[in-house]
Amino acid sequence: MKTTAFTEIHTSLGAKMSEFAGYWMPIEYSGIIEEHLAVCRGVGVFDVSHMGEIWVEGPHALDFLQQVTSNDVSALAEGRAQYSCIPNESGGIVDDIVVYNYCGSVYVLVVNAANIEKDWAWLKSHNPMGATLANESDRTAQLAVQGPMATRVLQRLTKENLSAMPTYSFVAGDLADREVIISHTGYTGAGGFELYFYPADGPHIWNAIFEAGDPEGIRPVGLGARDTLRLEMGYCLYGNELDDTTSPIEAGLGWITKFTDGKNFPSRALLERQVQEGTERKLCAFEMEEKAIPRHGYELVTRDGDWIGTVTSGSVSPLTRKGIGLGYVRSEYAALGTEIAVLIRERLLKARVVKLPFRHLP
Repeated sequence: MKTTAFTEIHTSLGAKMSEFAGYWMPIEYSGIIEEHLAVCRGVGVFDVSHMGEIWVEGPHALDFLQQVTSNDVSALAEGRAQYSCIPNESGGIVDDIVVYNYCGSVYVLVVNAANIEKDWAWLKSHNPMGATLANESDRTAQLAVQGPMATRVLQRLTKENLSAMPTYSFVAGDLADREVIISHTGYTGAGGFELYFYPADGPHIWNAIFEAGDPEGIRPVGLGARDTLRLEMGYCLYGNELDDTTSPIEAGLGWITKFTDGKNFPSRALLERQVQEGTERKLCAFEMEEKAIPRHGYELVTRDGDWIGTVTSGSVSPLTRKGIGLGYVRSEYAALGTEIAVLIRERLLKARVVKLPFRHLP
């Protein structure tokens, strides 16, 4: 298994470690609920160095990205980022990604850890215009500093005006006297930043962040709480809500699927037809009305027990203490307020389709 620049730090802190996407990663330190609440109320640090970074550059970089990604990269200003996906020929999703317009004709794609090799092969095989590609995943470390106190903590370490950064913007500058890319994005819904830097600088940056955040009670946070945080916001997870068979339209990602001039990604015509005619199934959010925990793979049914879909992600919300989940259902059952049920150990337990996010922070 691969390790990151922080693996020894995780083990020294007593983290519960496990394999994830080929990496030896921390799942939790003091407990998922405690870490989840620390991010919602204060500030926490995630090691997300397992994520992939693929650089795209050259005079044909923009044309290339317009052919392989769903969002409109031509609308992406320098210093800004956008959520997007890589559609395949059958309308499914190779991966969901974040595209950064680094400068001029230089872009960075941040991809999911489990899909690095698949994405790399796909991009190379769909590059007839000859854009220059470089897989820098093994030479890039990443920390996510998340929570309402993240700005206050990181501002002590950099001269960049973090409070003035719009969401989905980034700057290349110094933090703790090291070169970093500071990105105002996040997968928790609690606010914060992602930091990209050379792995050799990892321990220095980690120690500087935790020293700066000591007054705020900064905490290390594992991937377990990262998952419950994204679920409370209703964010999709590749391998659960998204895969090679799910379309962005079914997944509610029509807002990142653009059909502007010059966008000729695979399955464009199919996805346009789905927008116009609708889809047989849709991703919905639901909340349990009885005490129960929905889990990935459980059946979603009508209150009479007829099958209508499948749970893709489920847990108990650490904030509301209610069972929550995401799942694909037949489209006629995806309307807000629809009464459904989850089949759990041969029992039909009541649930209701609700509006996202599950979590509302002050």
